[in-house]
Amino acid sequence: MKTDPTDTGGMFVGRRPGTGPVRYRALPPPGSRARRRFDACLAALILLAMVIISLTFWGPVPLLALWVGSQIQYLTDSPSLGILCAFLLILGILLGALMVLKRMDRSWILVRRAAGHDQRDGILGAVFATTCAIGAVSFSIWLIFFSGAELAPVGIHF
Repeated sequence: MKTDPTDTGGMFVGRRPGTGPVRYRALPPPGSRARRRFDACLAALILLAMVIISLTFWGPVPLLALWVGSQIQYLTDSPSLGILCAFLLILGILLGALMVLKRMDRSWILVRRAAGHDQRDGILGAVFATTCAIGAVSFSIWLIFFSGAELAPVGIHF
C-alpha cells in the first residue's frame, strides 16, 4: 500500500530522498574452494583478535591505568590528579578499543560473506557479552579465593 511507512520512508506523503528500498545486484560468483577456506580462516583470526581485545578490558587495561595513575600521583604528590589521569586513560583506551572492535566486526562480516556464509549481522555483541561473563566470573574467583580479601560479615578466610 502506498501509505505504508516502510515504503514512504516513514512519511505519509511521498518519500524522502535516499530512502528507497535497497535493490541488490545478482550474487557474484563464489570464489574457489581454497579462497573460501582462506576467508573462513581469516574470519576466525579476526574473531580471535576481537575476543582477546575484549578480554583486555578486564585485566591489562585497568592495571595499566592504575599504574600510570600511581606514577602521576608519585610525581605530583596529588592523589586527585593521579585518579583523574587514571580515569581519563582507562576511558580513552576503552572507547578507542571499542571503535577498533566495531571496525573489526564490520570486517568480520565481509570476510564471512566472502567465505560463502550469508552473514548479515555482526558478532560484536556476542563477543562482548561472553567476555564480560568470563571476566566477571574470573574476577570474582580471584577476589574471593586468591586476593586475600575477607568476607567481612562472616569473617571467612580462604
